[in-house]
Amino acid sequence: MRTRRLIPLLGAACVSTLLQACAPSPTAVSPDMVTAMPDGATLPDDFAGTGEDQNSAGVPWRQFFDDPTLVALIDTALDGNQELNILLQEISVAQNEVRARSGEYLPFVSLQAGAGVEKAGRYTRDGAVEEQLHIKEDREFPEPLPDFLLSARASWEIDIWKKLRNAKKAQVLRYLATAEGRRFAVTHVVAEIAHAYYELKALDTHQAILRRMIETQEAALKTVKLQKAAGKATALAVRKFDAEVLKNKSELFAVAQEITETENRLNLLIGRYPRAIDRRSDDFATLDLPDLHVGTPRDLLSHRPDVRQAELALAAAKLDIEVARARFYPSLDLTAAVGVRSFQVGSIATMPESLLYNVAADLMVPLFNRKAIHAAYDSANARQLQALYDYQRTVLKAYVEVANLVSRLDNLDRSLDRKRGQVDALSNAIDIATRLFKSARADYMEVLMTQRDALEATLELVAIKQSQVDAWISAYQALGGGTEGAPAQLAATPQAAAEGA
Repeated sequence: MRTRRLIPLLGAACVSTLLQACAPSPTAVSPDMVTAMPDGATLPDDFAGTGEDQNSAGVPWRQFFDDPTLVALIDTALDGNQELNILLQEISVAQNEVRARSGEYLPFVSLQAGAGVEKAGRYTRDGAVEEQLHIKEDREFPEPLPDFLLSARASWEIDIWKKLRNAKKAQVLRYLATAEGRRFAVTHVVAEIAHAYYELKALDTHQAILRRMIETQEAALKTVKLQKAAGKATALAVRKFDAEVLKNKSELFAVAQEITETENRLNLLIGRYPRAIDRRSDDFATLDLPDLHVGTPRDLLSHRPDVRQAELALAAAKLDIEVARARFYPSLDLTAAVGVRSFQVGSIATMPESLLYNVAADLMVPLFNRKAIHAAYDSANARQLQALYDYQRTVLKAYVEVANLVSRLDNLDRSLDRKRGQVDALSNAIDIATRLFKSARADYMEVLMTQRDALEATLELVAIKQSQVDAWISAYQALGGGTEGAPAQLAATPQAAAEGA
C-alpha cells in the first residue's frame, strides 16, 4: 500500500523536474548593462561637489527658494494643481493593486447559504434512489424534495514557485515607481512656477526700464523743441525724438499684455482662476542667486526621481519574467468545505447526520497550449529589455541635461558681467551725448542712437539675467528638485522595498 501511494508522488515529481528543465531561461541582463553612468563621466570642477553635503539636489525647495511670495505660490500649487491631484489618485490605485496582489497567495474563504427544491423523475437515477429510500426508511419524504445548505468553503493555491509573491513584489515596485513619478511631477510644477514667477519680475523690470527711458527721451524732446524755437534745431529732429517716445510707449502695452498672460499662466499652474500676483520686482536685476553644486555624476542616480522611477520599473520587469516562467511549472491547489445540509430546516443542526465536509488537492501540470504561456514569457522578456533601455536613456538624458545647464550657467555668468559693463558705458554715453547736443557739438541722431543703444543693452541685460535665473531653476530641477514630504519607503532600494513587501 505504501508503495502504491508513493508512485503518484514520484510521478508528479518527475514531471515537475522535466518541466523545469524544459522551461526557458530568462534573458540575461548583466550588471554592466544596468550601469548607466560611466566612471569617466565628469562635470566642470567649478560646480562639482565632493560629497552629499555639497549636492544642491538634497536641499528642499522651501530652503532653495528664499522668496516668501514664491514659496507661498508653490505651497498653494501643491494643493490645487490638477495634474498633481490626478497623479495622487494614480498612487492610490497602485497601492490598491498591491493590496489585491497580497491577497492572492492567501487562502480564499467564503460562506454559502442556500435553499431550493428538486423533483427528480421516477425513472432517473435520482428518482430511483429516492424510491429506494422510501422503501428502506419506511416513511414518506417530502415531494418535491427541499434542500437547505449552510457551509464554509476555502481554496488556496500553494505558491510553490513564488509566482504570486513575485507578482506582489513587482506590484510594490510599480507602486514605488508611481510615487517617484509624482515626485518628478512635483519638481516639474515647482520649476514651472518659479520660471513664471521670475519671468513676471523680469517683465516688470522691462516695463520699469521702458518708463525710465521714456522719461529721459521726453526730457530730450523738450530740449529739442526749445532748440527748434530758438532756431538751433529743425522740425526733423523734433519728429525723430517724438517718434522714438511713441515707439517705446507702444512697447509698454505689449509688455503689459505679456504680464497679463504670464500671470494667468501662473494662476493656472496654481490651480485657481486669474488674479493679480503680488510681487516685488525692483531687485530682479541685482538678484543674487545661491551657489549651485551638482555633486558627482553618480549622485544623479540617487536624487533624480525619474531615474529612480526607471530603476524601479526595471526591477519590476525582472520579477514579471519570474512570474511568467513559473507558469511552466505545476500548480498545487487545495480546496476544503465544511457545513450542514438537510431537506428539513428543523434537522439541519442534527449531528452528525447533517454534517458534510470535503478536502481535495489538485496538482495541475500544463501540457498543451504551451504556446500561449511561452508567448507571455517572451513578452515579459521583451518588456524587461524595454525597461532596461528606458533606464539607460533616462540616465543619459539626466546627465546631458545637467552638463548642458552647468555650462550654460557658467557662460551666462560671464556674459552678464560683460553686459553690465556695456550698460554702464552707454548710460554714461547718454549723459555725454546730451551735454554735447545742448552745446551744439553733437547732432540729434547721435543722441537718439545712444539712447536706443542704451535701451537695447539694458533690456538685453534683463534678458540675460532672466536666462541665468531660468538656467539656475532648470539645473536645480535637473539635479532632482529636493522635494519635501516623501514617504519613508521611497528612500529604500528597490530590492529592500520588494523584500519588505
